[in-house]
Amino acid sequence: MSRPRRLSPGEVEEALASLPEWRQADGALRRRYRFADFGEAWAFMTRCALLAEKVDHHPDWRNVWSRVDVALTTHDAGGVTQLDVEMARAMDALA
Repeated sequence: MSRPRRLSPGEVEEALASLPEWRQADGALRRRYRFADFGEAWAFMTRCALLAEKVDHHPDWRNVWSRVDVALTTHDAGGVTQLDVEMARAMDALA
């Protein structure tokens, strides 16, 4: 399967218009999720991990108690691709 191309800055901005909780920084789409407690945060990460394995696209993330910080970038493309945009939308739906 071919990997997607890196999006232009304009394409990233256009995608972010439909992802209001996300921002671009350091070459990645970034978002902080907050949950009621560690269990809910971990359950969210589990749902996302199952999806990430299925689509072979994995987030960079960090969990601290009820918070999950996510960075999405396509390393082999050198930046944000449509895969990252799709993963952001899917993660929002799973939150």
